[in-house]
Order: sequence, then structure tokens, then C-alpha cells
Amino acid sequence: MHIPDGFLDAKTIISTTVFSAVGFGTALHRLKNTILPRQIPLIGLTAAFIFVAQMLNFPVVAGTSGHLIGSVLIAVLLGPSAAVVVMTSVLIVQCFLFADGGVLALGANIFNMAIIGSFIGYSIFRIVSKIIPGRRGWFTAIIFAAWCSTVIASIFCAGELAWSGIVRWNAAFPVMANVHMLIGIGEGLITALVIAAVLKTRADLLDTDKLNGFNSRHRELIIYGAITAIGLLLFVSPFVSQWPDGLEKTAALLGFESKTLDYSLVSSPIFDYKLPGIGSPALATSLAGLIGAVIVFILAYMISKILVSKSDERIPT
Repeated sequence: MHIPDGFLDAKTIISTTVFSAVGFGTALHRLKNTILPRQIPLIGLTAAFIFVAQMLNFPVVAGTSGHLIGSVLIAVLLGPSAAVVVMTSVLIVQCFLFADGGVLALGANIFNMAIIGSFIGYSIFRIVSKIIPGRRGWFTAIIFAAWCSTVIASIFCAGELAWSGIVRWNAAFPVMANVHMLIGIGEGLITALVIAAVLKTRADLLDTDKLNGFNSRHRELIIYGAITAIGLLLFVSPFVSQWPDGLEKTAALLGFESKTLDYSLVSSPIFDYKLPGIGSPALATSLAGLIGAVIVFILAYMISKILVSKSDERIPT
């Protein structure tokens, strides 16, 4: 669902960038008041995990693939503000390092996947989990919220394309919504499986009211998470589906794929997740993903570190 440059006009680019800046600023302010120093590594780890997970496209139907967005997954684990910060870190690195999503369209991508996906998805999760009690209701809420976050983000994307005049709304809406209803099933199931794994190993992390403090055992989760992410990069990412994702398929079906700029506004050092100078395509993809995961981890870690420092400055001595 990463919108490339060329699909949006000036008014859509400006408005979504403003919305994203306000949403990201709000998330930073909220996180600054709740984050604890020992939570910083976990925020970096979740950012790296989401980056790796988004590289793994799974086949959906009719030559279309999808991948995890992950906003609801992070929101359930760490809260919606942390989810916005993590998702924004991932999208920035994807854009500038790998040319995955346009530079001018970065605001729209952050708005759709980081802000809309996190806050609307988390709100749906909270509402459904209160309506349906018990663990079964809790997991039902997770799956439904993750599915909704994918579909709603795709509808916003369709609206932005229509508002830009690149395609008619009555054409973009049904195609984008229908294909992402299928992709959302994968989003919901993957989110529930990851949450279930965390629940078995570290159930104390799953207080969704606020970011909680962790004891020293949270290092286990960080170590196992890092090992899992590296394993996915080495053994899974080279063999994922090469079919176009939902937006690419929609652009091909509706005939506006040629609107994509045939040049990059910023020179991306690892274009399309292909590390130059490596003879093996599988190894090149794995190494590119590893580099990206490390950079995403550092970016999310540093943002969190700065927030903690600013929070400490507010405490009277």
C-alpha cells in the first residue's frame, strides 16, 4: 500500500503531510509522558520486526500479494502512540533507503498506515474487546481490528487517489477495498499469532491501557525477537511472493500505473531491496533487509531515547 511519487497531486501531498506531522507530533508528546528508559530497546525491536515482516509478501488471489502492516500489532503491545512512532520510523527508512513509497507521498503513507492504522485499529480493538468478554473475545477483537485497519487504510488511499484526479472514486474504492479485504485476513491472522506467542512467553507485556514497566526478563523477548527477525530475513525473505501488492494491482487494473515517476527524487542506496555488488539475489535481499532492520532499530531507539531525555528534564531535582 506504499504510494509512489506521481500518484498524488500537490493539494493531497500537502494536506496529508500536515495531517501526518500533527499526528506524529501528538504521538511523540503522548509517548514522552509515558515511556520508561527500559522500554526503549523493545520499541526499537518492534520497529525492526515490522520492517522485516513488511518484506514478506504472501499470495492472496488472482496474482495479487499482500504483506503485514503491523500497526494494530504494535498498538496492542505498546499503545497507539508508540505504534505511530514505530510505523513512521519504518516508513521513513523504507522511503529513503529502499525507494519503497515516494518521497512526496511519504506524508500520505504515514497518514494511512501509521496514524489511521494505529488509532482507528486500536480504537476498534478496545471497543470489540469490551463487547465480547474473555480471551476469545480479546483475540476476536485483535483479528477484527487488524482486518479493519488494513481495509480502512486502503479506503483512505483510494480517496487520496481520487482526490488527486488520477482515478475515479467509484472505480478505485471497490477495487482497493475488495483486494484489501482479502489481505486484511492475513493481517488479522498474523497479528493474532504474534500476540498469542507473546502472551505465552511474556503475558505481562499485554496491558493495553498504557505502556508498562518491564522487569529484567524482557531481555529474553528482545533476544528471541532479534533471532526470529534475522531468521525471517535469511530463510524466508528471498522466497516470498513476487506478485504485485494491492495498490500495484489496482493501478494495473485501472490503468494508472504509468503515472509513477520513472525516476527517484532521492537517490536510494539500496533500491528495491537489492544490495548492489552481491551476486546471489537471495543473499542480496537478505543483507539489504538486515541493513534496513538495523537502521530502523537505531532510528526508533534514538527517537525513544530523546523522548526519555526530555521527559527526565521535566522531573524536578
